[in-house]
Amino acid sequence: MSALDDPRVFFAAERTLMAWNRTGLALMAFGFMLERFGLLLHTLRPSLGHVGRDLSFWIGVGFIVLALAVITLAVVQFRRVLASFGPAEIPQGYHTWPAIAMNVLVLVLGCALLAYLFYEL
Repeated sequence: MSALDDPRVFFAAERTLMAWNRTGLALMAFGFMLERFGLLLHTLRPSLGHVGRDLSFWIGVGFIVLALAVITLAVVQFRRVLASFGPAEIPQGYHTWPAIAMNVLVLVLGCALLAYLFYEL
């Protein structure tokens, strides 16, 4: 990727991965909040009808799916960038797997959140 042989390039790529992770987490939290907002509306106004999967549910699920896609693409992109680095660009003894593992864990928990939302009602 870089002919600089500078580990700062690697750390910049890792910071970018973490920034995409934060973006995905924010999208996931926003989607969950939207989904729960529909339940709040039904609680405050029982005249709206039965509590089911209304528009706020599907919009919330859409944001959560978008978050999972963003995090997945960030991990794929980081792995591609990581494969292009030379040995001088990754500090000796520095582990590259924790950042990827954290993102994969967020993906698994996001899928668990989706399963919870679909099987709750």
